[in-house]
Formats: sequence, C-alpha cells, structure tokens
Amino acid sequence: MQSKPTSYSSIPKSKAAGLDEDSKQPPYSSLVESELSDDLAEVEYRSRLTLNRIAPRLDEFWKAQSDYPQRWQRRIEFFQRLDRYWLPLFERLESLYGHRGDFHYHVEQLLLSLASFQLMRNDDLCEVDRQREVEPNWFQSNRIVGGALYVDLFSENLPKLREHVGYFKSLGITYLHLMPLFAVRPGNSDGGYAISNYRSVDPRLGTIDDLRQLANDLHQEGILLVLDFVFNHTSDDHEWAIKAQSGNREYQDFYFLFPDRSQPDRYEQTLREIFPTVRRGNFSWHDGMKKWVWTTFNSFQWDLNYSNPSVFRSMMEEMLFISNLGVDVMRLDAVAFIWKQLGTSCENLPQAHTIIQAFNLGVRIASPGLIFKSEAIVHPDEVVKYISRGECQISYNPTLMALIWESLATRKTDLLRQTLSHRFRLPRATTWVNYLRCHDDIGWTFDDGDASAIGMNASDHRSFLNQFYTGQFPDSFARGIPFQHNLQTGDMRISGTLASLAGLEQALEANDDWKIELAARRIYLMQAISLSIGGIPLIYLGEEWGMLNDYDFISDPAKADDSRWVHRPKMNWAFVESIRNQSSENHASEVPNSAKNVHSEIYCKVKSLIELRKSTSALAGQEMDIFETGNPHLLGFVRRNEGDRLIVLANFSDSTQSIGSNFVRTVGFSRFFKDLIEDKEVNASDKIELSPYQFLWLERA
Repeated sequence: MQSKPTSYSSIPKSKAAGLDEDSKQPPYSSLVESELSDDLAEVEYRSRLTLNRIAPRLDEFWKAQSDYPQRWQRRIEFFQRLDRYWLPLFERLESLYGHRGDFHYHVEQLLLSLASFQLMRNDDLCEVDRQREVEPNWFQSNRIVGGALYVDLFSENLPKLREHVGYFKSLGITYLHLMPLFAVRPGNSDGGYAISNYRSVDPRLGTIDDLRQLANDLHQEGILLVLDFVFNHTSDDHEWAIKAQSGNREYQDFYFLFPDRSQPDRYEQTLREIFPTVRRGNFSWHDGMKKWVWTTFNSFQWDLNYSNPSVFRSMMEEMLFISNLGVDVMRLDAVAFIWKQLGTSCENLPQAHTIIQAFNLGVRIASPGLIFKSEAIVHPDEVVKYISRGECQISYNPTLMALIWESLATRKTDLLRQTLSHRFRLPRATTWVNYLRCHDDIGWTFDDGDASAIGMNASDHRSFLNQFYTGQFPDSFARGIPFQHNLQTGDMRISGTLASLAGLEQALEANDDWKIELAARRIYLMQAISLSIGGIPLIYLGEEWGMLNDYDFISDPAKADDSRWVHRPKMNWAFVESIRNQSSENHASEVPNSAKNVHSEIYCKVKSLIELRKSTSALAGQEMDIFETGNPHLLGFVRRNEGDRLIVLANFSDSTQSIGSNFVRTVGFSRFFKDLIEDKEVNASDKIELSPYQFLWLERA
C-alpha cells in the first residue's frame, strides 16, 4: 500500500491549540502566562513550518518498517494525534529550548522517538488507547479502588506477586500501585527512589518480562497497573552518571556540576533543605570529578538538568518504555523540583509545569491510554496547580489525609470543613487520589490562613499534632514515631501505620476491649471518608486488616536511620490467611471486637465498604459539597453524580453526637432515608444521633 503525501499546512486550529471541544477551558494551555513574545499565529506558523520539514523523515520511518502495510492504521492514528497535539507541544518545547541552536534537531529526534514507541506498543494496549480517547473520564469510576505495596515486602518478588492477584480481586482492588521496582544502587536507595536503570527491574524482584506478565494478569482481572516515574533525579550509578564521572562532557550536561562552591552558595541562599537531619545543603562533593553535584534529596540522587533538551528527550523515551510495559497510571515523583533558577526556591517554578505538560502531550501522541498522577507534597495552593487534563489528571490529596488525622486528634472538624469548603474542587476531567497512609511520613500540610480563619495558631497546632501522634500528649491513643525531627526548629513529621496511629496498638497492649472497639471504629471512619468523599481511594496494603508498627527495622543498618520503615513491615501471609479464613466464617456485623479477632473484623468491614462503594453510583466522579451540621464534631457532605445523590455524615468524636433534622432534610430533599452502611431506614423528621466514630451513607428512601 502506497502512502499519500501528508500536508500539515492546515492544522485544525481548535485541535492544534489543544482546545477541548466540550470545555471552555483549554486543557493543554499553560497554567502560567506564556513566555513567548509572539502571538499564537506566529507560533503556529513556526510549528507548521517545523513539522513540514520533519514530516518526510517521519514518513521514511514508517515506510522502513518491514510490516508497513499492516501498520497502516497505526500510522494514521499517529498522524491524527500529531495533528491534534503538535501545536501545544511545539509551543512548550520552544519556550523551554527554542533559544538553542540544536533545538530543531531535538524536536525531530523526539518525534521519531514518539513514532517508534507508538509502533512498539502492543495491540491490546493500542485498543485500550482507543477506548480511553473515546471515554477520557474513565478514571473517575466509582469502581476504581486502589492499593499500594512494595513488591519485596508484600510477596518477595514479581512471580510470587502474580500468585496474589486473586487477593486483590477478592478485596476489591482495581488499581494497583507498585512502589519503585526498577534497578537501584546497592545499599541505601531511598526506598527505591535512586534509579540505576529505568529499563531493568531490580534483579531481587524479577525481570522486565515478569513485570509484563504481571501487567497482563492484572489487566485480565480488570486491575490497573500504576508505577512510579522518578524523573527529578537518577542514582549516582546510572549509566548517564557513570559517563559523567568518566569526564564525558555530553553527560555531565545531564546534571548540575560545579567546580567550586561559588555558584552553589548563590543557589543555597534561596533553597530549603529537604532532609536537614541527614545532611546540610543541596549539593554534594564528588571527589572523583572534583566537582559539586546538585543533590536535592540524598547525595547519591543526582538532579537532572531539564534545561538540556537531551534530558527531556531521554526521559520521554524512558517514560514511554515503561508505559509500553502495560502501565495505566504513572506517578510523577517530586514534580515540584524539576526546574532550577537562580534566586528562587527552585520549587514549583512555571517551567516545571511546562515540562510536565510537554511530557503529557508526548504521551497523548504515542501512548494516550496513560495518565499522570502528581506527587507534590507542597502547600495546598501549589498542589492544585499541577492538576489539569493537560498536566496531571490525578493527584494525591495530602491535605485531606493530614486533616482527617487532625480531626481525629481534636475530635473536631472545624479545620477539615474550612479547608474542604474551598480547596477540594478540581478542574473537569481530573480527580483526587485520597489516602490515609502511604509509604511516606505524615506532614501537616494545611494552610496557615485556613487555621487562622477559625482562630487557630498554625505553628502551635502543628506542635500539638506532633506531640499527639507520638503519644506524648496526655490521653493520646496514637503510637507514631518522629521522622526528621529537627531539634533546632522543632519541625517534625510522623511515621506509623494507620492502625497504630488510630489507637489499635495501644489498645491491644492494654488488652482493653473498649479501646480496641474505639480504635477499630476510627479505622472504619477514616476508610469510609476516603472511599466516599470524591476521587480514587488508595489503601497502603496491610491497612485493610489493621497492620501495626514493626519496630524491627532498627536492626537493619540500611533502614535504621529512616523511621518510615516502621510502617513498611513485611507481609506475614500465614497471619493474613488466618484473618481471611476467620472473616469468611463470620459476617462482619456478627464479629465482636477483641484482641483475638479485631484484624479479621477490620478486613471484613473494609472489604464490605469497598463493595458498597462500587455499587453506589453517586460516588463516581468528583462532585462534593460540604454542608453545615450545626455540630463541630460532625462532618457532612453530599456526593452527586448524574442525578444520583448520597449524604455522608461522620462523627469524629468518641462520644455520641447528634444533628438536627433540618440540616439533613434540606440537603437531602426528603424526610426518609436509607443508611447504606447498616441497611436501615433513617427518619430525618427527628434529630439523628451518631454513636462514637459512626458514619452514615444516606440515600433518599
């Protein structure tokens, strides 16, 4: 079959500009003012001129394929997507790299890379791409429930993890996030975030083929695969870093290297220290090169220089390689730090957003079934700037996580309600990932202005929370331990499992049935909020049955200095199977809380909540409205989706609380409701009482 000449002289403007036909907002436009001095028409002219010059090479690439006639449909789809996304991609690349003499060379190589990886994508993934282009909001389904794990801690390796796919399916997990599993440096690798090779699995875990087979197994069971993309830095033993150390100037330009302290000292004036208790400053001396290396996190994690287009193009290729393994969602690690500019904090800079948008546009061309998840543990106002259809479609919600814990400690919802009332909404076609615990620590990332608005001193309140969750505050139920405690500033973050922080560890030590009951209720309450508030709920696996702190990490020299390992214990599968067997023998409502069976009861209740979420259509999407409850201990919100409506009430107090009938009647448009949790009628003609830590999911009867 002969190809027809392709003309790019008439790119449809609405699509080329990245405009969404069903939205007034241009989802692929920059979140900041364009740095280009020319108007869009001039940019469009240059983009068309550039593509016309590159198009013959792209045609040659496709014709060179041995099975070219069979690839005709792939070629058509590639050029259709290129037509749609080329102008916004070119605009972003030109704003970053247009001043360089080799700009057009890198653009050409990038487009050839996009074509190559689209060609290598298997047929099943290409079919998923087509489906998701037709249904771009596929990830907003109420049937998506997430789980996260470390492969080695959960099941030793990838082949054994495949044996546990049935566990995920039974629990109701449809979104599986595997913590970093690519090849890492020996010794301390920052929990897998010091990548030595993006195309090789850590040999202790398996092989790339094992990962492909796992992805296929998960997809056959309707489970999405989520992997991390660590793109701010590489390990110091990555191939690029080794070449830089050998004196290769091309690869030294992949990083930030300085012959003396003059330039680093100028940068340091406006930089903050990320791990001040581990090391001081953001630069590390490399004795072999006799140079200072920019290392934001650890001395063995070398920051990449994204002002070099070779870095962008190389990382785009690594991203697409990972995508082609069968990845559905890619978590972008440390998104706030990827652009450096003297005289700034080098965090959350406009160019960081431009880079992520450019990555996203490349993916839309070569791998459109993939979406991005941002990891930005920064101020709430900065977190939301990374979330858009044209940047990161989903994002962790660290503020919600922190404030749920804050409400448990205070027994009040004032700060939670104040924050959710104006910080929860997101752009169309995006959603939150809501979590209660993860592999990381808890930082108190609420806004000082929100605290002030309710008469709270933010600094003092953070100190209280640190004392409470390390068990130092009188009558605290928590058993957390400090992470990165800075004795000079008092700054601290918290490590610990959900169950230990919620009081289960303390209660079991005391062998007190009522304390065990209260701890279990706190766990159910938090899980119910995460599963219902809007977005994708994510469970750090082990939390579904009440995993406790594991203090044995201190005996491992590679882990002893990082308290986060206390909430990363190895899964005891004999214990887990006994929990599942016990829960299958008893209906959740028939299992009393006691030290003997509390873990099976937690597993049974969490599984039941997951099933209930999946059958409740009002919980799809992101629409959520806070409403007044007239009681500072209660949280109330309404979920809406295509005419379906659900009222959620939650009591954060350890005593019985009530809400007046009018509060519920006026938001629910009825006097009679059905509580989906206990499957019974609730009459809103009278006040509604909630027992300690009780929650209700109310539908109109």
